[in-house]
Amino acid sequence: MDLAPAPFLDDLAGVPAGGAAHWLQTPDSIRIRLGHWQPEGKPRGTVLMFPGRTEFIEKYGHAAGEFTGRGYVFAAIDWRGQGLADRLLPDTRVGHVVEFTDYQKDVEAVVRAAEALDLPRPWYVIGHSMGGAIGLRAVMEGLPVRACAFTGPMWGIFFTPVMRPISWVTAYWGSRFGLGNRNPPTTSLVSYVAQTPFEGNVLTRDPDMLQMMKDQLVARPELALAAPTTIWLREALSECRFLSEQPSPDMPCLTFLGKKEKIIDRKAVRQRMQNWPRGELVEIPDGEHEVLMEPPEVRGPVFDRLDELFTEAAEAEARVTV
Repeated sequence: MDLAPAPFLDDLAGVPAGGAAHWLQTPDSIRIRLGHWQPEGKPRGTVLMFPGRTEFIEKYGHAAGEFTGRGYVFAAIDWRGQGLADRLLPDTRVGHVVEFTDYQKDVEAVVRAAEALDLPRPWYVIGHSMGGAIGLRAVMEGLPVRACAFTGPMWGIFFTPVMRPISWVTAYWGSRFGLGNRNPPTTSLVSYVAQTPFEGNVLTRDPDMLQMMKDQLVARPELALAAPTTIWLREALSECRFLSEQPSPDMPCLTFLGKKEKIIDRKAVRQRMQNWPRGELVEIPDGEHEVLMEPPEVRGPVFDRLDELFTEAAEAEARVTV
Protein backbone atom coordinates (compact mmCIF):
# COMPACT_ATOMS: atom_id res chain seq x y z
CA MET A 1 0.00 0.00 0.00
CA ASP A 2 1.34 3.43 -0.97
CA LEU A 3 1.53 5.63 2.15
CA ALA A 4 2.31 9.18 1.07
CA PRO A 5 3.42 11.62 3.79
CA ALA A 6 0.64 14.00 4.88
CA PRO A 7 0.81 17.24 6.86
CA PHE A 8 0.94 16.69 10.60
CA LEU A 9 -0.06 19.83 12.46
CA ASP A 10 2.07 19.47 15.56
CA ASP A 11 1.99 23.23 16.09
CA LEU A 12 -1.53 22.92 17.51
CA ALA A 13 -1.96 23.16 21.27
CA GLY A 14 -1.96 19.85 23.11
CA VAL A 15 -0.37 17.82 20.32
CA PRO A 16 2.65 15.86 21.60
CA ALA A 17 5.85 15.50 19.62
CA GLY A 18 6.71 12.35 17.74
CA GLY A 19 3.64 11.99 15.56
CA ALA A 20 3.37 11.35 11.84
CA ALA A 21 0.58 11.42 9.27
CA HIS A 22 -0.09 9.69 5.96
CA TRP A 23 -2.48 10.12 3.07
CA LEU A 24 -4.62 7.06 2.39
CA GLN A 25 -6.68 6.27 -0.69
CA THR A 26 -10.07 4.69 -0.07
CA PRO A 27 -11.53 2.03 -2.38
CA ASP A 28 -13.67 4.74 -4.02
CA SER A 29 -10.65 7.06 -4.51
CA ILE A 30 -11.27 9.54 -1.68
CA ARG A 31 -8.14 10.85 0.03
CA ILE A 32 -8.27 10.61 3.83
CA ARG A 33 -5.60 11.12 6.49
CA LEU A 34 -4.23 8.85 9.22
CA GLY A 35 -2.08 10.14 12.08
CA HIS A 36 -0.26 8.11 14.72
CA TRP A 37 2.03 8.50 17.71
CA GLN A 38 4.54 6.00 19.12
CA PRO A 39 5.17 5.38 22.84
CA GLU A 40 8.58 5.01 24.40
CA GLY A 41 9.71 1.41 24.75
CA LYS A 42 7.94 -1.69 23.49
CA PRO A 43 4.29 -0.95 22.58
CA ARG A 44 1.48 -2.81 24.30
CA GLY A 45 -0.78 -2.57 21.26
CA THR A 46 -2.54 0.06 19.16
CA VAL A 47 -5.55 2.22 19.98
CA LEU A 48 -7.53 3.26 16.88
CA MET A 49 -9.44 6.49 17.52
CA PHE A 50 -12.56 6.96 15.41
CA PRO A 51 -13.43 10.68 15.83
CA GLY A 52 -16.82 12.33 15.65
CA ARG A 53 -18.32 14.58 13.01
CA THR A 54 -16.36 17.86 12.51
CA GLU A 55 -13.30 16.43 14.29
CA PHE A 56 -9.73 15.88 13.08
CA ILE A 57 -6.59 14.05 14.12
CA GLU A 58 -4.91 16.81 16.09
CA LYS A 59 -7.93 17.40 18.31
CA TYR A 60 -6.95 14.13 19.99
CA GLY A 61 -3.39 15.18 20.78
CA HIS A 62 -4.11 15.12 24.51
CA ALA A 63 -5.57 11.60 24.19
CA ALA A 64 -2.46 10.57 22.26
CA GLY A 65 -0.38 11.72 25.22
CA GLU A 66 -2.54 9.72 27.62
CA PHE A 67 -2.29 6.50 25.64
CA THR A 68 1.34 6.71 24.57
CA GLY A 69 2.15 7.41 28.20
CA ARG A 70 0.48 4.09 29.01
CA GLY A 71 2.49 2.28 26.33
CA TYR A 72 0.12 2.21 23.35
CA VAL A 73 0.50 3.39 19.79
CA PHE A 74 -2.32 5.86 19.22
CA ALA A 75 -3.80 6.40 15.75
CA ALA A 76 -6.59 8.77 14.67
CA ILE A 77 -8.40 9.43 11.40
CA ASP A 78 -9.65 12.31 9.30
CA TRP A 79 -12.87 10.87 7.84
CA ARG A 80 -13.92 11.83 4.33
CA GLY A 81 -15.44 15.30 4.27
CA GLN A 82 -13.64 16.65 7.33
CA GLY A 83 -10.23 17.57 8.73
CA LEU A 84 -7.68 17.64 5.93
CA ALA A 85 -9.34 14.75 4.08
CA ASP A 86 -11.08 15.45 0.78
CA ARG A 87 -14.14 17.63 1.27
CA LEU A 88 -17.06 16.35 -0.74
CA LEU A 89 -18.82 19.59 -1.72
CA PRO A 90 -17.62 22.90 -3.19
CA ASP A 91 -18.74 24.64 0.01
CA THR A 92 -16.19 23.09 2.36
CA ARG A 93 -17.99 24.42 5.44
CA VAL A 94 -20.72 21.83 5.02
CA GLY A 95 -20.38 18.26 6.26
CA HIS A 96 -21.52 15.66 3.75
CA VAL A 97 -21.53 11.98 2.91
CA VAL A 98 -23.27 10.25 0.01
CA GLU A 99 -24.07 7.07 1.95
CA PHE A 100 -23.24 6.45 5.59
CA THR A 101 -21.67 3.11 4.71
CA ASP A 102 -19.05 5.05 2.72
CA TYR A 103 -17.32 5.58 6.05
CA GLN A 104 -16.68 1.83 6.12
CA LYS A 105 -14.54 2.34 3.03
CA ASP A 106 -12.46 4.73 5.13
CA VAL A 107 -12.20 2.04 7.81
CA GLU A 108 -11.04 -0.43 5.18
CA ALA A 109 -8.29 1.96 4.09
CA VAL A 110 -7.24 2.50 7.71
CA VAL A 111 -6.98 -1.24 8.38
CA ARG A 112 -4.84 -1.71 5.27
CA ALA A 113 -2.62 1.19 6.33
CA ALA A 114 -2.29 -0.10 9.89
CA GLU A 115 -1.15 -3.43 8.49
CA ALA A 116 1.30 -1.77 6.09
CA LEU A 117 2.70 0.35 8.94
CA ASP A 118 2.90 -2.77 11.11
CA LEU A 119 1.09 -1.05 13.95
CA PRO A 120 1.54 -3.41 16.88
CA ARG A 121 -1.23 -5.77 17.91
CA PRO A 122 -3.51 -6.27 19.67
CA TRP A 123 -5.62 -3.48 18.25
CA TYR A 124 -8.41 -1.69 20.11
CA VAL A 125 -10.92 0.89 18.93
CA ILE A 126 -12.55 3.91 20.57
CA GLY A 127 -15.46 5.51 18.72
CA HIS A 128 -16.67 8.96 19.68
CA SER A 129 -20.06 10.35 18.60
CA MET A 130 -20.37 9.76 14.82
CA GLY A 131 -17.26 7.62 15.12
CA GLY A 132 -19.24 5.49 17.56
CA ALA A 133 -21.75 4.64 14.84
CA ILE A 134 -18.97 3.96 12.34
CA GLY A 135 -17.06 1.92 14.90
CA LEU A 136 -20.07 -0.15 15.95
CA ARG A 137 -20.80 -1.24 12.38
CA ALA A 138 -17.09 -1.90 11.79
CA VAL A 139 -16.92 -4.15 14.85
CA MET A 140 -20.11 -5.91 13.77
CA GLU A 141 -18.52 -6.53 10.38
CA GLY A 142 -15.28 -7.97 11.76
CA LEU A 143 -12.90 -5.09 12.53
CA PRO A 144 -9.86 -6.99 13.91
CA VAL A 145 -9.82 -5.50 17.42
CA ARG A 146 -9.73 -7.26 20.80
CA ALA A 147 -11.97 -4.78 22.62
CA CYS A 148 -14.02 -1.72 21.78
CA ALA A 149 -14.99 1.43 23.65
CA PHE A 150 -17.32 4.31 22.93
CA THR A 151 -17.84 7.83 24.25
CA GLY A 152 -21.12 9.58 23.58
CA PRO A 153 -21.73 7.22 20.63
CA MET A 154 -24.17 8.29 17.94
CA TRP A 155 -26.45 5.28 18.11
CA GLY A 156 -29.32 7.76 17.95
CA ILE A 157 -29.48 11.54 17.53
CA PHE A 158 -31.00 13.75 20.20
CA PHE A 159 -34.00 15.86 19.17
CA THR A 160 -36.52 17.69 21.28
CA PRO A 161 -40.06 16.28 21.00
CA VAL A 162 -40.98 19.15 18.67
CA MET A 163 -37.92 18.80 16.43
CA ARG A 164 -37.94 15.01 16.09
CA PRO A 165 -40.74 14.73 13.48
CA ILE A 166 -39.54 17.88 11.72
CA SER A 167 -36.02 16.47 11.43
CA TRP A 168 -37.23 13.19 9.94
CA VAL A 169 -39.42 15.01 7.41
CA THR A 170 -36.55 17.35 6.53
CA ALA A 171 -34.09 14.50 6.14
CA TYR A 172 -36.22 12.35 3.87
CA TRP A 173 -38.29 14.79 1.87
CA GLY A 174 -35.71 17.58 1.69
CA SER A 175 -33.26 15.30 -0.09
CA ARG A 176 -35.96 14.24 -2.56
CA PHE A 177 -36.78 17.81 -3.53
CA GLY A 178 -33.27 18.85 -4.49
CA LEU A 179 -32.25 20.18 -1.05
CA GLY A 180 -29.95 17.28 -0.15
CA ASN A 181 -26.71 19.26 -0.37
CA ARG A 182 -28.04 22.11 1.76
CA ASN A 183 -27.86 22.27 5.52
CA PRO A 184 -31.12 21.67 7.43
CA PRO A 185 -33.12 24.61 8.80
CA THR A 186 -31.99 26.03 12.18
CA THR A 187 -28.39 24.91 11.53
CA SER A 188 -25.43 27.21 10.90
CA LEU A 189 -22.57 27.47 8.42
CA VAL A 190 -20.27 28.56 11.25
CA SER A 191 -18.53 25.91 13.33
CA TYR A 192 -20.27 25.27 16.66
CA VAL A 193 -16.94 25.44 18.51
CA ALA A 194 -15.99 28.74 16.87
CA GLN A 195 -19.23 30.54 17.71
CA THR A 196 -20.17 29.12 21.12
CA PRO A 197 -19.05 30.63 24.45
CA PHE A 198 -18.13 28.37 27.34
CA GLU A 199 -21.26 29.15 29.30
CA GLY A 200 -24.05 27.01 27.95
CA ASN A 201 -21.93 24.89 25.60
CA VAL A 202 -22.93 21.23 25.25
CA LEU A 203 -19.46 19.78 24.72
CA THR A 204 -17.41 20.04 27.93
CA ARG A 205 -17.31 21.46 31.43
CA ASP A 206 -13.59 22.19 31.06
CA PRO A 207 -13.02 25.78 29.85
CA ASP A 208 -9.41 25.00 28.94
CA MET A 209 -10.46 22.18 26.67
CA LEU A 210 -13.06 24.29 24.88
CA GLN A 211 -10.49 27.05 24.47
CA MET A 212 -8.03 24.54 23.00
CA MET A 213 -10.65 23.56 20.41
CA LYS A 214 -11.22 27.23 19.55
CA ASP A 215 -7.49 27.95 19.33
CA GLN A 216 -6.97 25.06 16.94
CA LEU A 217 -9.58 26.43 14.54
CA VAL A 218 -8.13 29.94 14.77
CA ALA A 219 -4.67 28.59 13.98
CA ARG A 220 -5.91 26.28 11.22
CA PRO A 221 -9.28 27.51 9.90
CA GLU A 222 -9.16 24.93 7.10
CA LEU A 223 -10.00 22.30 9.73
CA ALA A 224 -13.37 23.84 10.60
CA LEU A 225 -16.63 22.16 9.68
CA ALA A 226 -20.13 23.45 10.33
CA ALA A 227 -23.60 22.01 9.72
CA PRO A 228 -24.19 18.74 7.89
CA THR A 229 -26.22 18.44 4.73
CA THR A 230 -29.76 17.12 4.63
CA ILE A 231 -28.40 13.99 2.93
CA TRP A 232 -25.93 13.47 5.80
CA LEU A 233 -28.84 13.74 8.25
CA ARG A 234 -30.93 11.28 6.27
CA GLU A 235 -28.06 8.82 6.07
CA ALA A 236 -27.20 9.19 9.76
CA LEU A 237 -30.79 8.58 10.84
CA SER A 238 -31.00 5.52 8.59
CA GLU A 239 -27.73 4.16 9.98
CA CYS A 240 -28.89 4.61 13.57
CA ARG A 241 -32.09 2.74 12.74
CA PHE A 242 -30.14 -0.07 11.09
CA LEU A 243 -27.75 -0.41 14.01
CA SER A 244 -30.61 -0.51 16.52
CA GLU A 245 -31.91 -3.65 14.80
CA GLN A 246 -28.59 -5.54 15.02
CA PRO A 247 -27.35 -7.65 17.97
CA SER A 248 -24.33 -6.46 19.92
CA PRO A 249 -21.04 -8.21 19.11
CA ASP A 250 -19.61 -10.73 21.57
CA MET A 251 -16.63 -8.54 22.43
CA PRO A 252 -15.52 -6.69 25.58
CA CYS A 253 -16.99 -3.19 25.43
CA LEU A 254 -16.94 -0.14 27.69
CA THR A 255 -19.16 2.84 26.91
CA PHE A 256 -19.13 6.26 28.59
CA LEU A 257 -22.15 8.52 28.56
CA GLY A 258 -22.53 11.98 30.06
CA LYS A 259 -25.75 12.34 32.02
CA LYS A 260 -26.17 15.84 30.56
CA GLU A 261 -25.60 14.63 27.00
CA LYS A 262 -27.58 16.75 24.51
CA ILE A 263 -26.15 15.70 21.13
CA ILE A 264 -26.79 11.99 20.88
CA ASP A 265 -29.75 9.96 22.11
CA ARG A 266 -28.99 8.69 25.64
CA LYS A 267 -31.89 6.23 25.52
CA ALA A 268 -30.42 4.48 22.45
CA VAL A 269 -27.07 4.08 24.22
CA ARG A 270 -28.67 2.66 27.35
CA GLN A 271 -30.75 0.20 25.35
CA ARG A 272 -27.72 -1.01 23.42
CA MET A 273 -25.55 -1.48 26.49
CA GLN A 274 -28.27 -3.30 28.43
CA ASN A 275 -28.01 -6.05 25.82
CA TRP A 276 -24.25 -6.14 25.22
CA PRO A 277 -23.02 -9.58 26.44
CA ARG A 278 -19.64 -8.36 27.72
CA GLY A 279 -20.46 -4.67 27.84
CA GLU A 280 -20.50 -2.07 30.59
CA LEU A 281 -22.06 1.40 30.57
CA VAL A 282 -20.50 4.11 32.75
CA GLU A 283 -22.58 7.26 33.13
CA ILE A 284 -20.71 10.43 34.07
CA PRO A 285 -22.60 12.66 36.54
CA ASP A 286 -23.02 16.14 35.02
CA GLY A 287 -20.98 14.94 32.02
CA GLU A 288 -21.44 16.52 28.61
CA HIS A 289 -20.71 15.10 25.14
CA GLU A 290 -16.90 15.19 25.09
CA VAL A 291 -16.13 12.68 27.84
CA LEU A 292 -12.44 12.52 26.92
CA MET A 293 -12.27 16.32 27.17
CA GLU A 294 -14.01 16.85 30.47
CA PRO A 295 -12.06 18.29 33.46
CA PRO A 296 -8.94 16.31 34.53
CA GLU A 297 -10.64 14.74 37.55
CA VAL A 298 -13.25 13.26 35.17
CA ARG A 299 -11.23 12.34 32.10
CA GLY A 300 -8.29 10.89 34.08
CA PRO A 301 -10.32 7.98 35.49
CA VAL A 302 -11.89 7.46 32.05
CA PHE A 303 -8.46 6.91 30.50
CA ASP A 304 -7.60 4.59 33.41
CA ARG A 305 -10.75 2.52 32.81
CA LEU A 306 -9.96 2.29 29.09
CA ASP A 307 -6.46 1.07 29.92
CA GLU A 308 -7.96 -1.57 32.23
CA LEU A 309 -10.33 -2.72 29.47
CA PHE A 310 -7.54 -3.11 26.95
CA THR A 311 -5.20 -4.76 29.47
CA GLU A 312 -7.84 -7.31 30.48
CA ALA A 313 -8.60 -8.08 26.83
CA ALA A 314 -4.91 -8.67 26.11
CA GLU A 315 -4.53 -10.90 29.17
CA ALA A 316 -7.59 -12.91 28.17
CA GLU A 317 -6.15 -13.41 24.70
CA ALA A 318 -2.82 -14.49 26.17
CA ARG A 319 -4.53 -17.11 28.35
CA VAL A 320 -6.33 -18.55 25.33
CA THR A 321 -3.14 -18.81 23.26
CA VAL A 322 -1.06 -20.48 26.00
